[in-house]
Amino acid sequence: MSGLFIERYEGDGQEWDSYVASHPGATSYHRYFWRRVVEESFGHRGFYLLARSGRRSVGVLPLIHMKSRLFGNFLVSVPFFNYGGVLSSGAAATEALLKEGERVMAACGASHLELRHLGEPLPGLATRSHKVTMILELAADPEGQWGRFNPKLRNQVRKAQKSGLEVAAGGKELLDGFYRVFCRNMRDLGTPVYGREFFENVLDASGAGARVVSVLFEGEAVASGIMTRFRDRVEVPWASSNRDFRERCPNNMLYWEAIRLAIREGARRFDFGRSTPGEGTYNFKKQWGAEPVPLYWQYLLRQGTSLPELNPSNPKYRMAVKGWQKLPVALTRLVGPAIVRNIP
Repeated sequence: MSGLFIERYEGDGQEWDSYVASHPGATSYHRYFWRRVVEESFGHRGFYLLARSGRRSVGVLPLIHMKSRLFGNFLVSVPFFNYGGVLSSGAAATEALLKEGERVMAACGASHLELRHLGEPLPGLATRSHKVTMILELAADPEGQWGRFNPKLRNQVRKAQKSGLEVAAGGKELLDGFYRVFCRNMRDLGTPVYGREFFENVLDASGAGARVVSVLFEGEAVASGIMTRFRDRVEVPWASSNRDFRERCPNNMLYWEAIRLAIREGARRFDFGRSTPGEGTYNFKKQWGAEPVPLYWQYLLRQGTSLPELNPSNPKYRMAVKGWQKLPVALTRLVGPAIVRNIP
């Protein structure tokens, strides 16, 4: 490509989003408004790299810089979400974006740059492929989708429907209920919880198509999730249920209602989100008919740096997880956001 150069983009997002909209491999999180969501919610700085050939946009690489004493100094494309990475119109643009990413790394003193790729991995980069996303191809109507489920799953949904549970879908008026369930579930998992402001910003973001779906028992949320929309795909990036109500199967009802809503709005795919093959969440998603799609998390590493191990299975964090599970939920809501803002 002649005249190829990289700009650290600070525009209004129109040119950026126009390129993203034109690219078949784009994900929701390549879009520019997510930069504002992350910067305003967590205080991290974004470096959004736009490749140009002449006057034509030929690639993008959204980067977020994260730095803390506890978890280190690094860049991620894109943290807090499942997808990101390089989006380009050719090998030359990809190479130029990666080289500029290395320059940003050096300027920030970062140890590594993480690229969360969905689809084919880039050659020559250190890669982890231990996670998958679970995608359900949707039927043309809810009745057709229902017929694809196995009898056990249908019975679990029917049990929920007969257990005094109700469903509500909407916006920020349902956020308090979602957040109560989410905070309790994250505490039980031993994971610090996002601040409520983050979810407010997601629901406020024009273009995300975000809404809350909640399962209620006697007017109180016992399972709840936030849905987003991009092209023909509906995603549920955040969903939780109160384990005290497990016998009523509220989680099954939550996902069935979310799937029905997605079909009625014309979606063709339902994204259950990231899982580790063989674990409980993977098996739960698999029973709906969702199929695994590999995720490739790839790395640019500073010389002498090894692959990062920022995950709960790392022995370094195992004791912290167990300790967190014993804390009162109210305390985790207070201190969790300050910790999790630095965990990508």
